[in-house]
Amino acid sequence: MIDPVALLQELIRCKSVTPEEGGALAHLEKLLTAHGFVCHRLKFSAPDTPDVDNLYARWGTTAPHLCFAGHTDVVPAGDAGAWSGDPFGGIIKDGFIYGRGAADMKGSIAAFAAAALEFVRVNKPAGSISFLLTGDEEGPAVNGTKKVLEWLDQRGEKIDFCIVGEPTSRETLGDMVKIGRRGTLTGEITVPGVQGHVAYPQLADNPIPKLLTLLKTLDGLELDKGTAHFQPSNLEIITIDVGNPADNVIPASARATFNVRFNDQHTGASLEKKLRAALSSCGLPYRLTVRAGGESFYTPPGKYSEMLQKSIRKITGLTPELSTAGGTSDARFIKQYCPVIEFGIVGRTAHKTDECVAVRDVTALAAIYGEILKAYYSSQA
Repeated sequence: MIDPVALLQELIRCKSVTPEEGGALAHLEKLLTAHGFVCHRLKFSAPDTPDVDNLYARWGTTAPHLCFAGHTDVVPAGDAGAWSGDPFGGIIKDGFIYGRGAADMKGSIAAFAAAALEFVRVNKPAGSISFLLTGDEEGPAVNGTKKVLEWLDQRGEKIDFCIVGEPTSRETLGDMVKIGRRGTLTGEITVPGVQGHVAYPQLADNPIPKLLTLLKTLDGLELDKGTAHFQPSNLEIITIDVGNPADNVIPASARATFNVRFNDQHTGASLEKKLRAALSSCGLPYRLTVRAGGESFYTPPGKYSEMLQKSIRKITGLTPELSTAGGTSDARFIKQYCPVIEFGIVGRTAHKTDECVAVRDVTALAAIYGEILKAYYSSQA
């Protein structure tokens, strides 16, 4: 049997800060290969982005096929001196394991790896279990999960259901499961003007009042009223800049950046069309560039969410909330290929100094994943 706590310590000690692999994928590849998984190390590249290592490992060759997905890359530790110990030490203290990535999301990876290895050792199910692990989730997300999925599709490999191990639990292990996430779109508005002396405004054209009018229009938009499972979409203005250090010069241009978190009533394309229509109604000159960081995903409540709820309740006694709150994840790519749900460890300390998870939670999470595996393959029999 694999101890998920010891495995988590080993993974934390791998300094896999995006985009560095740091030994985390190599460690998992060695472990999974030794237990009968067929492993593929996949490195992908793209212009203006770092090369990224990924790992795809599969046990079995037939359906049904359940995939555990996640990322071994972590954000930088920041000021190491502010931590109570080595950020990459994996130290256990007072019942908690400390280290960068403990919550986001090496804790879940250690738990589902331990659970899956024990399950195939004991049960040898009719079907397949796989791991899709990337080193590019905390970064641009260009050379990671999306490209692994494309590679699988080209090979004709089909995933029937996927669990992403993001740290979805809010306060207590098992209190929340994510059945959806909102999409994200970032836009930049630039308004042209004519530079000039502030004492002679008739010889210049100040772009700032025009930009403020455009931003007021965007800020006043009601994108939707939300749905039964999604909160309303929201648009937030995040920067305004004219690059003007002088107090006697009207600037030549002004720009602002905004971000929209949108639910499944929109797509990136339909949202962009709506925003352009609102801006154009002002009758002012502007240039808008947009970048869709990811579409929303939604897996309606049903057999998969019920299976997770039952498994979680068996170990913790809790019935988790089915939520769509939070930011984006790689589930936005996976949802194009199969039903996907996110469930993982408590994420309260993710990306923080002294990131940590409870030892008992890592052990309990492995037990929950084990129950999910039993339920999934028994339902397919």
